[in-house]
Amino acid sequence: MFLPARNVERQNSVPTEAMAKLRALRDSLPLGAAAQRAKLDLVTTRAGFDALEEPWNDLFARAGRDTQLFQSFNWLWHWANHFLPVSGEAGPELAIVTAHVDERLVMVWPLVLERGRGLNRLTWMGEPVSQYGDVLIDDLPDALDLLRAAWGFVTRHTNANVVQMRKVRADAAIAPLLPEMGAVMTAELKAPYLDLASAPSFDEYEKRYSGSARRNRKRQRRRLEERGATAVSWHTHGTEAAALVADTFRLKRAWLLQRGIVSPALTDPRTERFFADATRAETHPAGCHVIKLCSDGRPVAVEIGVRCKGRSAIHIIAYDLDFEKTAAGALLMEDSIRNACEAGMASFDLLAPGDGYKLEWADNAIVVCDWAAPISLRGRIYATVYLGIIRTALKRGVEAMPVGARRRLMSMLDFWNKPKAPSEPVSP
Repeated sequence: MFLPARNVERQNSVPTEAMAKLRALRDSLPLGAAAQRAKLDLVTTRAGFDALEEPWNDLFARAGRDTQLFQSFNWLWHWANHFLPVSGEAGPELAIVTAHVDERLVMVWPLVLERGRGLNRLTWMGEPVSQYGDVLIDDLPDALDLLRAAWGFVTRHTNANVVQMRKVRADAAIAPLLPEMGAVMTAELKAPYLDLASAPSFDEYEKRYSGSARRNRKRQRRRLEERGATAVSWHTHGTEAAALVADTFRLKRAWLLQRGIVSPALTDPRTERFFADATRAETHPAGCHVIKLCSDGRPVAVEIGVRCKGRSAIHIIAYDLDFEKTAAGALLMEDSIRNACEAGMASFDLLAPGDGYKLEWADNAIVVCDWAAPISLRGRIYATVYLGIIRTALKRGVEAMPVGARRRLMSMLDFWNKPKAPSEPVSP
């Protein structure tokens, strides 16, 4: 069997006792030229966010990384349409920190403020659909100084108790700032990926897998073809792409229910509506696509993915439980990797968590962590006690429940999240 993920990339660990020294050293150093001239601002309205479209796109075009596919303006525009509350409703409030130098946008820290139960939390704009969180920042010689200034601005102007940053890659732009923020790591996962640029074609790339693994997939494909003619199709826009999103969620929820896996994000109807609009792409295309594998005209496996700057990421993959023994999901994965190779993608991202089936495909993996940076005593208690201890224990408790009990919990989430009438997205 191919042995993947040999060199998991990690963030540097800074001892707690060293953080005060780092902050003292930081405060003693003069800011760089760009950081001194930067005008920091806090965008809190939808109109303010929409006004950033052109400069945000310009910044992303010149400085955005392929790993920041969930920080594009268009991706977050669709998120805002479905996850920002309408007037008078409770929900996340925009708290986007921007920096301009000589009237040019050079940094965007996309955050939202969530209030509740006596705690004000800043979280990434884009949750729960974004799978990586990061700051967009220009290629500046004093970029870290600008991030420091932005962090000071956040602590003074947002009235937050804690900044909760989920799914931060080890190579994220914000990673060097985390020790100085006094951030506490609350979870650690791995995000496996394939290095497609290491081979000129899929046929050459797949030679790294064992002969038995390749022969097994060929047998599985023949087994699927025995049940009917197979076809693979690729969709990047239109009503058919949006309809396939509904198929994906239907199949995924059935799979989750069968295994008793609890997923609040996938049972939230806003998530499905978000992907339907993002893949329909009538406006503001966000790089979403849908790939389906059919047997005798019936979708038996479907993938929702995202592409950006040479990176292709699988966001959701689901298969029909009636075709489980044909390994329809694995066959679609192979088709998707082949498609990415033919499209010239350099990386194929399986995203966190690093499940076993992903590691069997992957060349490597990068560590992806959840962080919480306290701003007040209340925020520190939340980060260290709730996130660090209580939530971890609750998660383990749910995982230890019998499958039947977890299925009932999943059904309850479905019931609670099912709207009494279709709700409309927020008008941009």
